[in-house]
Amino acid sequence: MGKNKYFSTKSVFGQLISLIDDSMIQKAVEKYNSDRYVKRFKSQDHLFSVIFCCIEKCNSLREVSGGMLGLSGKEETVRINSLPKKSTLADANKGRKVEFFEEIYNNLLQKYSFVLSDSRIKEALKKNVKIVDSTTISLFKDILKCVGRKSVDGKSKGGIKSHSVINADEKVPSLVWFTSATTHDHQFLKKLKCDEHTVYIFDKGYNDYKAFEHFTNQKTGFVTRIKENAKFEVTQKNDIPGKIHSGVLSDEIIEVEVNKEGLKTTLKLRKIKYYDREHKRSFEFISNLFDFRADTIAALYKIRWQIELLFKQIKQNFPLKYFLGDNENAIKIQIYCVLIVNLLLGVVKKSLKRQWSFSNLVSFCRIHLFNYIHLTKFLESPEKDWELNIQSYGQLGLFDDYLATGLIR
Repeated sequence: MGKNKYFSTKSVFGQLISLIDDSMIQKAVEKYNSDRYVKRFKSQDHLFSVIFCCIEKCNSLREVSGGMLGLSGKEETVRINSLPKKSTLADANKGRKVEFFEEIYNNLLQKYSFVLSDSRIKEALKKNVKIVDSTTISLFKDILKCVGRKSVDGKSKGGIKSHSVINADEKVPSLVWFTSATTHDHQFLKKLKCDEHTVYIFDKGYNDYKAFEHFTNQKTGFVTRIKENAKFEVTQKNDIPGKIHSGVLSDEIIEVEVNKEGLKTTLKLRKIKYYDREHKRSFEFISNLFDFRADTIAALYKIRWQIELLFKQIKQNFPLKYFLGDNENAIKIQIYCVLIVNLLLGVVKKSLKRQWSFSNLVSFCRIHLFNYIHLTKFLESPEKDWELNIQSYGQLGLFDDYLATGLIR
């Protein structure tokens, strides 16, 4: 067989984890002392093992340890010093600090933000638009309190809620906070950083007038939907200019009552009513953006759908139904590694000129994980690669030379 320029000295797995620098890992290890009292299965081995689990969508410790046996004798090519045993990986998931994995994710996001970001929204609005939402992951054990009905046997399942913030121009979480599933969404608003150059978008589950007052005092913008039972007083009705999108039905200034430690004050907000022709229904938004056009505020809320697509993408392509441990630490580690893999594949996808759907890209990497294919070159022109194999090398089929002898009539 001829030499093919699309082969690489590193496997696809090795190429993906090469995006994570050794120096980045070492700094995180030193910061959180995550290798203390560890002789063999170091933090780097643990990180790459769970990344392997996430890409291959493994459902058990046995699948991870068995699958990674394919790296026996090739550990140096993927920078792994010790392949995991079931018990070793279980102990590491239970004992190693989650903060190590969080630090790796945040450092990767900082390093590759220039690849992931699309500055068109920021340039148009002169603001950083950030989307806030949460997703609940059900657990089979009552590890964290979960909402919903109890099962027939009376036992309640656990649930972890992942609260996330994504920049509208990056499509990956920039802030993640884990709570039990019973924690109300609006508690997360306290974690958000306020500044005059930021606009937060969230659904009506985050309605909290005290938080809205804090945003307004800090000159931080927000857009959300108003609750059906909200009490307010209309103080002003704004005219709707002809250049505004015809979907805008009303633009009003309202006042709501804020009850803060027994002291009642009023907060001035803007309420927009908008008719969506696509869904054939009207929506009511509230915001503190008094200088923005009414149709711009409606368009901003529509951007919020990006975070729903992100949650769907992560849940469909990575293992979040079965976890490698029945403790909170193991669950958080696996979720952070899923986010790391999602980010790494996002970097690969953004660096390609050829358009690939995210699910197809994940499937390709999963199938060829231990194959020595040059990932980006092959993804740019997979058909051309196969043509080269056939035309340039003229490789015969399995029975071609036998048929050529003419022995078969």
